[in-house]
Amino acid sequence: MMKLEGALYPWRFRLMLGLLALMVGAIVWRIVDLQVIDRDFLIGQGDARSLRHIPIPAHRGLITDRNGEPLAVSTPVTTLWANAKELQVAKDKWPQLAAALGQEPKALAERLEAQANKEFIYLVRGLTPEQGQQVLDLKVPGVYGIEEFRRFYPAGETTAHMVGFTDIDDHGREGVELAYDEWLAGVPGKRQVIKDRRGRLIKDVQVTKNAKAGKPLALSIDLRLQYLANRELRNAIIENGAKAGSLVIMDVKSGEILAMVNQPTYNPNNRRNLQPAMMRNRAMIDVFEPGSTMKAISMSAALETGRWKPSDKVEVYPGTLQLGRYTIRDVSRTEGPVLDLTGILINSSNVGMSKVAFDIGGEAIYRLAQKIGLGQPTGLNFPGERVGNLPNYRDWKKAETATLSYGYGLSVTAIQLAHAFSVLANNGRMVPLSLIHVDEAPQATQVIPENVAKTMQGMLQQVIEAPRGVFRAQVPAYHVAGKSGTARKTSVGTKGYAENSYRSLFAGFGPMSDPRYAVVVVIDEPSKAGYFGGLVSAPVFSKVMSGTLRLMNITPDNLPPTQQANAGPPVAAVKANGGRG
Repeated sequence: MMKLEGALYPWRFRLMLGLLALMVGAIVWRIVDLQVIDRDFLIGQGDARSLRHIPIPAHRGLITDRNGEPLAVSTPVTTLWANAKELQVAKDKWPQLAAALGQEPKALAERLEAQANKEFIYLVRGLTPEQGQQVLDLKVPGVYGIEEFRRFYPAGETTAHMVGFTDIDDHGREGVELAYDEWLAGVPGKRQVIKDRRGRLIKDVQVTKNAKAGKPLALSIDLRLQYLANRELRNAIIENGAKAGSLVIMDVKSGEILAMVNQPTYNPNNRRNLQPAMMRNRAMIDVFEPGSTMKAISMSAALETGRWKPSDKVEVYPGTLQLGRYTIRDVSRTEGPVLDLTGILINSSNVGMSKVAFDIGGEAIYRLAQKIGLGQPTGLNFPGERVGNLPNYRDWKKAETATLSYGYGLSVTAIQLAHAFSVLANNGRMVPLSLIHVDEAPQATQVIPENVAKTMQGMLQQVIEAPRGVFRAQVPAYHVAGKSGTARKTSVGTKGYAENSYRSLFAGFGPMSDPRYAVVVVIDEPSKAGYFGGLVSAPVFSKVMSGTLRLMNITPDNLPPTQQANAGPPVAAVKANGGRG
């Protein structure tokens, strides 16, 4: 009987058993080390290959008007993206995918071929959830969806310049959307999921961070007034063959901008054919010389000095005034060779205003213009807003004093002009402007003596209601005040003014029983019936102010007798008024 070899060499057997024991022990130790002692390493490595964090989109805050009407809302959309590497193995489904996306098959194929090595490319963004799901239901390998939000603007072009818009990534790019982007923008959340190596979702684990929606924002505008202003301004642009225009309505007590519109405008919901010029918020960006509307400010400066009162007389004959080589002219024939201060405003006499300005000095007009906000920041912090220019000379020469007094040599915006006239309407008190709805009227600053402001209110009321006044600005059933203006436009690229190129202006407020609303109308380059502010812009003021007072339920303060309820403006007034500015 043969003996086992192991029995002949027992040490070999023991050695093998020992080696096997050591190997088993090492394996057991490694298992214990990985699973118990150093288990976090394996978990981390596994999670790195399968655990993902998917962002949870947060919608922007709702923008509304002062009455809660939505102006900008966020709607859910689906964005489709693709892993181009995975799509290379499903080329037979590319035509079907292109048809579902509404794209040309050849163009899509070329794009996928050119980006074959990329693991992330956008296929299409901003689809409705239904459209996105139809594409995902095709189950094309490598095609995935992301849930996002897109801005929608219910009022469209009516509020475009004020509200602005967001870009494709939902960041503010114009208007209030840009100015208050940090306030409106939400904070995205995070959702933890498990995906396989192909990026397919295996399990939705948990929400690690909840999305935080953006904060809502109530603007100062009243959408009803915004529609009214936009309609009347658009009609005026068409009727007068004008290039552009702006219109501002503000509450003189609270400083709130109740309406601000511009023409031309654009649709923020469809910007495919958008021209850059349409995006300009002209009421805040375009600067211009205020023309004869400035006479209301200059006359206030004269009254403030105490050297002048409304009944004081000024000789304006023969309608011209020579200053060296410079000649000041009145645009139209005045009532007579001598005018009182109210008559200077009614007849819009450049000669009369200049002589008053020579007496008080250009510095007095400059100081008052500065106090009421001309050439100063409005504090609105609106993107792209300009402050204009208010010149201040060490030595005020007669020509500089005269031109400033009747609205040349300085530049303002429509919003600044409205703010300036609101001071006169608010008995000389100035309140900060606001694009945001305020619950309580802010603290006012007295910048013009109250008696001066009230005197100017009466004088500006006569500018509209006197026989030779701007009758086209009258508002049925209400007393209102205001001043027209006509300013020549400077020539681009050269010194001086362009030929037959004007801006027609009107600035006013009402009702006179308790002035509450100020309106400024700017019509750029009217080309049909004329260009004087009293002819072109005054009728727009009348319609907008009339609609504003009725919409805001303001009690009429000029109800005529029953037998005169349907009477029109006096014939003498129609014949005498040439729509002066």
